[in-house]
Amino acid sequence: MNSDTRDSDNPAVRGDLSSTTALVIASKQGSNEALGSLLLRYRGFLLMLAHRYLSDQLRRRIDPADVVQVTFLEAKRDLSSFRGESPAEFAGWLRGMLKNNVASALSHHVMTQKRSTKKEVHAQADNAGTGSRENWIAQLPGGKTSPSGVAVREEAVLAMMEALHQLPETQAEAIRLRYMEGLPLKEIVERMGKSDTAVAGLLKRGLQKLRTLLNTDSSPWWSA
Repeated sequence: MNSDTRDSDNPAVRGDLSSTTALVIASKQGSNEALGSLLLRYRGFLLMLAHRYLSDQLRRRIDPADVVQVTFLEAKRDLSSFRGESPAEFAGWLRGMLKNNVASALSHHVMTQKRSTKKEVHAQADNAGTGSRENWIAQLPGGKTSPSGVAVREEAVLAMMEALHQLPETQAEAIRLRYMEGLPLKEIVERMGKSDTAVAGLLKRGLQKLRTLLNTDSSPWWSA
Protein backbone atom coordinates (compact mmCIF):
# COMPACT_ATOMS: atom_id res chain seq x y z
CA MET A 1 0.00 0.00 0.00
CA ASN A 2 2.71 2.42 0.97
CA SER A 3 4.68 1.58 -2.15
CA ASP A 4 1.65 2.59 -4.29
CA THR A 5 1.56 5.95 -2.55
CA ARG A 6 5.29 6.45 -2.97
CA ASP A 7 5.07 5.54 -6.67
CA SER A 8 2.25 8.02 -7.30
CA ASP A 9 4.27 10.73 -5.56
CA ASN A 10 7.50 9.89 -7.33
CA PRO A 11 8.49 12.69 -9.77
CA ALA A 12 10.14 10.13 -12.05
CA VAL A 13 6.85 8.21 -12.36
CA ARG A 14 4.89 11.41 -12.94
CA GLY A 15 7.42 12.47 -15.57
CA ASP A 16 6.85 9.20 -17.46
CA LEU A 17 3.30 10.34 -18.20
CA SER A 18 4.58 11.49 -21.58
CA SER A 19 4.27 7.79 -22.45
CA THR A 20 0.83 6.71 -23.64
CA THR A 21 1.24 3.41 -21.79
CA ALA A 22 1.91 5.27 -18.55
CA LEU A 23 -1.19 7.41 -19.13
CA VAL A 24 -3.30 4.27 -19.52
CA ILE A 25 -1.95 2.86 -16.25
CA ALA A 26 -2.31 6.15 -14.36
CA SER A 27 -5.86 6.57 -15.64
CA LYS A 28 -6.80 3.13 -14.37
CA GLN A 29 -5.29 4.07 -11.01
CA GLY A 30 -7.71 6.98 -10.77
CA SER A 31 -5.84 9.97 -12.18
CA ASN A 32 -8.38 12.27 -13.87
CA GLU A 33 -5.56 14.42 -15.26
CA ALA A 34 -3.97 11.38 -16.92
CA LEU A 35 -7.32 10.27 -18.33
CA GLY A 36 -7.94 13.72 -19.80
CA SER A 37 -4.53 13.68 -21.49
CA LEU A 38 -5.05 10.13 -22.68
CA LEU A 39 -8.42 10.85 -24.27
CA LEU A 40 -7.00 13.87 -26.08
CA ARG A 41 -4.43 11.60 -27.70
CA TYR A 42 -7.23 9.55 -29.21
CA ARG A 43 -9.42 12.42 -30.38
CA GLY A 44 -8.00 12.42 -33.90
CA PHE A 45 -8.32 8.63 -34.14
CA LEU A 46 -11.98 8.69 -33.09
CA LEU A 47 -12.80 11.64 -35.35
CA MET A 48 -11.28 9.75 -38.27
CA LEU A 49 -13.36 6.67 -37.44
CA ALA A 50 -16.58 8.66 -36.96
CA HIS A 51 -16.00 10.36 -40.30
CA ARG A 52 -15.32 6.93 -41.82
CA TYR A 53 -18.54 5.42 -40.43
CA LEU A 54 -20.77 8.31 -41.55
CA SER A 55 -21.54 9.20 -45.15
CA ASP A 56 -21.12 12.79 -46.32
CA GLN A 57 -24.90 13.22 -46.26
CA LEU A 58 -25.15 11.92 -42.69
CA ARG A 59 -22.29 14.14 -41.52
CA ARG A 60 -24.51 17.12 -42.34
CA ARG A 61 -26.94 15.92 -39.69
CA ILE A 62 -24.65 14.03 -37.29
CA ASP A 63 -21.52 15.88 -36.22
CA PRO A 64 -18.62 13.40 -35.80
CA ALA A 65 -17.28 15.62 -32.99
CA ASP A 66 -20.52 15.16 -31.05
CA VAL A 67 -20.26 11.37 -31.35
CA VAL A 68 -16.66 11.53 -30.12
CA GLN A 69 -17.68 13.70 -27.17
CA VAL A 70 -20.34 11.20 -26.12
CA THR A 71 -17.72 8.45 -26.38
CA PHE A 72 -15.35 10.41 -24.13
CA LEU A 73 -18.08 10.89 -21.53
CA GLU A 74 -18.84 7.17 -21.57
CA ALA A 75 -15.14 6.32 -21.31
CA LYS A 76 -14.85 8.47 -18.17
CA ARG A 77 -17.98 6.91 -16.70
CA ASP A 78 -17.11 3.30 -17.53
CA LEU A 79 -13.32 3.30 -17.15
CA SER A 80 -13.54 0.70 -14.39
CA SER A 81 -14.83 -1.79 -16.97
CA PHE A 82 -11.70 -1.45 -19.12
CA ARG A 83 -9.57 -4.54 -18.46
CA GLY A 84 -6.65 -3.86 -20.78
CA GLU A 85 -3.22 -2.39 -20.01
CA SER A 86 -1.89 -1.15 -23.35
CA PRO A 87 -2.64 1.82 -25.64
CA ALA A 88 -3.74 -0.57 -28.40
CA GLU A 89 -6.25 -2.22 -26.05
CA PHE A 90 -7.51 1.20 -24.94
CA ALA A 91 -7.93 2.26 -28.58
CA GLY A 92 -9.93 -0.90 -29.27
CA TRP A 93 -12.13 -0.24 -26.25
CA LEU A 94 -12.83 3.31 -27.43
CA ARG A 95 -13.49 2.08 -30.96
CA GLY A 96 -16.17 -0.29 -29.71
CA MET A 97 -17.94 2.48 -27.80
CA LEU A 98 -17.70 4.81 -30.77
CA LYS A 99 -19.31 2.23 -33.07
CA ASN A 100 -22.20 1.83 -30.64
CA ASN A 101 -22.62 5.59 -30.42
CA VAL A 102 -22.59 5.97 -34.20
CA ALA A 103 -25.28 3.26 -34.42
CA SER A 104 -27.35 5.06 -31.78
CA ALA A 105 -26.96 8.38 -33.59
CA LEU A 106 -28.01 6.77 -36.87
CA SER A 107 -31.07 5.22 -35.24
CA HIS A 108 -32.05 8.59 -33.77
CA HIS A 109 -31.44 10.24 -37.15
CA VAL A 110 -33.72 7.75 -38.93
CA MET A 111 -36.49 8.28 -36.39
CA THR A 112 -36.14 12.05 -36.66
CA GLN A 113 -36.08 11.92 -40.45
CA LYS A 114 -39.32 9.96 -40.51
CA ARG A 115 -41.00 12.82 -38.67
CA SER A 116 -39.58 15.47 -41.00
CA THR A 117 -40.64 16.54 -44.46
CA LYS A 118 -38.07 16.45 -47.26
CA LYS A 119 -38.03 20.24 -47.34
CA GLU A 120 -37.16 20.44 -43.67
CA VAL A 121 -34.38 17.87 -44.04
CA HIS A 122 -32.78 19.75 -46.91
CA ALA A 123 -33.10 23.11 -45.17
CA GLN A 124 -31.51 21.83 -41.97
CA ALA A 125 -28.75 20.08 -43.90
CA ASP A 126 -27.90 23.26 -45.79
CA ASN A 127 -27.83 25.29 -42.60
CA ALA A 128 -25.89 22.76 -40.53
CA GLY A 129 -23.43 21.40 -43.07
CA THR A 130 -20.69 24.01 -42.94
CA GLY A 131 -20.79 24.66 -39.19
CA SER A 132 -20.76 20.97 -38.36
CA ARG A 133 -17.86 20.33 -40.71
CA GLU A 134 -15.79 23.15 -39.21
CA ASN A 135 -16.56 21.87 -35.70
CA TRP A 136 -14.96 18.45 -36.09
CA ILE A 137 -12.20 19.53 -38.45
CA ALA A 138 -11.13 22.17 -35.93
CA GLN A 139 -10.71 19.43 -33.32
CA LEU A 140 -8.23 17.45 -35.38
CA PRO A 141 -4.55 17.87 -34.39
CA GLY A 142 -3.29 21.05 -36.01
CA GLY A 143 -6.82 22.31 -36.38
CA LYS A 144 -5.94 25.89 -35.47
CA THR A 145 -4.64 27.93 -38.37
CA SER A 146 -4.70 31.47 -39.71
CA PRO A 147 -7.99 32.77 -41.15
CA SER A 148 -6.46 32.84 -44.63
CA GLY A 149 -5.58 29.15 -44.40
CA VAL A 150 -8.87 27.83 -43.04
CA ALA A 151 -10.55 27.11 -46.39
CA VAL A 152 -7.42 25.54 -47.87
CA ARG A 153 -6.89 23.38 -44.82
CA GLU A 154 -10.54 22.31 -44.74
CA GLU A 155 -10.32 21.06 -48.32
CA ALA A 156 -7.02 19.29 -47.56
CA VAL A 157 -8.46 17.59 -44.47
CA LEU A 158 -11.57 16.40 -46.30
CA ALA A 159 -9.52 15.10 -49.23
CA MET A 160 -7.20 13.27 -46.85
CA MET A 161 -10.07 11.79 -44.83
CA GLU A 162 -11.87 10.56 -47.93
CA ALA A 163 -8.64 8.98 -49.18
CA LEU A 164 -8.02 7.34 -45.80
CA HIS A 165 -11.44 5.68 -46.04
CA GLN A 166 -10.08 3.69 -48.98
CA LEU A 167 -7.23 2.23 -46.90
CA PRO A 168 -7.44 -0.58 -44.34
CA GLU A 169 -8.01 0.90 -40.88
CA THR A 170 -4.52 0.07 -39.59
CA GLN A 171 -2.85 1.72 -42.59
CA ALA A 172 -5.11 4.76 -42.25
CA GLU A 173 -4.28 5.15 -38.55
CA ALA A 174 -0.53 4.80 -39.13
CA ILE A 175 -0.68 7.44 -41.87
CA ARG A 176 -2.80 9.76 -39.72
CA LEU A 177 -0.44 9.52 -36.75
CA ARG A 178 2.68 10.05 -38.85
CA TYR A 179 1.56 12.70 -41.31
CA MET A 180 -1.37 14.48 -39.66
CA GLU A 181 -0.09 14.39 -36.06
CA GLY A 182 3.60 14.25 -36.96
CA LEU A 183 4.44 11.55 -34.39
CA PRO A 184 7.76 9.68 -34.48
CA LEU A 185 7.83 5.99 -35.35
CA LYS A 186 8.51 5.00 -31.72
CA GLU A 187 5.28 6.59 -30.47
CA ILE A 188 3.22 5.18 -33.34
CA VAL A 189 4.56 1.71 -32.45
CA GLU A 190 3.45 2.22 -28.84
CA ARG A 191 -0.02 3.52 -29.67
CA MET A 192 -0.78 0.83 -32.22
CA GLY A 193 0.80 -2.04 -30.28
CA LYS A 194 2.75 -3.24 -33.31
CA SER A 195 6.43 -3.79 -34.08
CA ASP A 196 8.67 -1.21 -35.79
CA THR A 197 8.70 -3.39 -38.90
CA ALA A 198 4.92 -3.76 -38.96
CA VAL A 199 4.34 0.00 -38.62
CA ALA A 200 6.95 0.76 -41.28
CA GLY A 201 5.13 -1.65 -43.59
CA LEU A 202 1.77 -0.03 -42.89
CA LEU A 203 3.21 3.41 -43.65
CA LYS A 204 4.89 2.22 -46.86
CA ARG A 205 1.81 0.47 -48.24
CA GLY A 206 -0.49 3.27 -47.10
CA LEU A 207 1.65 5.93 -48.76
CA GLN A 208 1.82 3.96 -52.00
CA LYS A 209 -1.98 3.82 -52.10
CA LEU A 210 -2.44 7.46 -51.07
CA ARG A 211 -0.11 8.66 -53.82
CA THR A 212 -2.56 7.18 -56.32
CA LEU A 213 -5.47 8.99 -54.64
CA LEU A 214 -4.03 12.40 -53.67
CA ASN A 215 -1.74 15.09 -54.98
CA THR A 216 0.79 14.56 -52.19
CA ASP A 217 3.12 17.29 -53.53
CA SER A 218 0.60 19.94 -52.48
CA SER A 219 -0.51 18.28 -49.23
CA PRO A 220 0.37 20.18 -46.03
CA TRP A 221 1.31 16.98 -44.15
CA TRP A 222 3.93 15.17 -46.19
CA SER A 223 6.79 17.29 -44.87
CA ALA A 224 5.76 16.54 -41.24
